[in-house]
Amino acid sequence: MKHDTTPALTSPLIEDAILLEPILRTGPKFYFTVAVLLAIIALGVFAYLTQFREGLGVTGLGRPVYWGIYITNFVFFIGISHAGTLISAILRIVGAEWRRTITRSAEVITVMVILFGVGNILIDLGRPDRMLNVIKFGRLQSPLLWDVCSITVYLTMSTVYLYLPLIPDIAILRDRTQKRRWLYRTLALGWTGTPRQHRVLEILIGIMAIIVIPVAVSVHTVVSFVFAMTIQPMWHSAIFGPYFVVGAIFSGIAALICAMALIRWVYGLGEYLKNIHFNNLGLLLLVMCFAWFYFTASEFLTTFYGNEPAHMGIFWMKFTGPFAPHFWTMVTTCFVIPVAILCNKRTRTIAGTVIASISVNIGMYLERFIIVVPSLSQPRLPHAESVVYHPTWVEWSILAGCFAAFTLLYVLFTKLFPIVSIWEVQEGRERSIAEVTERLKSYIPEPSSGHQVARQPAVGVGT
Repeated sequence: MKHDTTPALTSPLIEDAILLEPILRTGPKFYFTVAVLLAIIALGVFAYLTQFREGLGVTGLGRPVYWGIYITNFVFFIGISHAGTLISAILRIVGAEWRRTITRSAEVITVMVILFGVGNILIDLGRPDRMLNVIKFGRLQSPLLWDVCSITVYLTMSTVYLYLPLIPDIAILRDRTQKRRWLYRTLALGWTGTPRQHRVLEILIGIMAIIVIPVAVSVHTVVSFVFAMTIQPMWHSAIFGPYFVVGAIFSGIAALICAMALIRWVYGLGEYLKNIHFNNLGLLLLVMCFAWFYFTASEFLTTFYGNEPAHMGIFWMKFTGPFAPHFWTMVTTCFVIPVAILCNKRTRTIAGTVIASISVNIGMYLERFIIVVPSLSQPRLPHAESVVYHPTWVEWSILAGCFAAFTLLYVLFTKLFPIVSIWEVQEGRERSIAEVTERLKSYIPEPSSGHQVARQPAVGVGT
């Protein structure tokens, strides 16, 4: 009798070959996409070189509005980074089986988008050569130093958290393909798929999933402290910490849904990214939509009842003044549109969830903008005039370049590594039924063997 000598490592490749298709084959659409993204990036680079050569005067920044699009980008990108750590880590910890095909696409967003959040801080500096001064001459009393430390730890842990589940799939690529084999051999760390290696890997992933959650929460809390620790009107608020964290999770889920839809469409992964994934994430997005609305309403309600003149000046600038279009567009895109779509099961389809997510991303960018700019545009010094900030082509070009660069890195990642975890999908097929059955037994009593448990009469309170 002929025995099968194929290593166990290659068995998932036969079953899930479609997941390797984007890596093994590259068509003209890929090169066209890369060319378009590189052109947009080139425009952004040209805009930054113009700013570097001529100074921040080519932007709309000035006194008193010294923070604008760049700081808005920073807060927005750091917020999106919560998609991977919180969504992926929480779903791993609670053992949600449907998360197996979406965790990696979320974790990639985290690592890559942090780079552009930090990059926008450097772009905002008129003298980027002084960027190390915050470390050389930093003071522990400064939230800026807290920000540097927390984001550095967050980036390091998120990278490790992305890399650990990648190791088995890198080993598959090492044994399957001849392209870039030197890279895969190095990154695989000698993985052979033994039971001991799997046990160690699962322990490490579990530890990182637990650690990365409080780190992620602390990062956006510290980002909010950069604003809340000042005495600027409508910044100096105790609610900013949880408000920023909720907003980060909200925009992170929306970004993940958009990325999943794009991956599903481009690579034909409909069998792996199914309606149930978009439905479940859509429900999470709906929950966070109400949470975001609660914090937003609380912030403006307490400001209104306080009725402090400095704060009310900013309040009315957002409600009825020059920033009213931004504010009411934010309310519509962050609350009205997503709630109308996601509350109805008939519209909570893949297309409907994606539309709601795009709407949320637009609204959350506007939210960051109206947090940053209005408080600075209303000076409190005597004889100073209010200023309406208008970004220039330089700032818009750099913003477009950042989005294009993020998209390019994401696309290149999908050409180097499987965007859906092959080994986790295979493990889910082999072990999920048994694991779910064991969990059910742990909290649902089994009937006694041989006969049905007799129903006991209800006992009244007075007996």
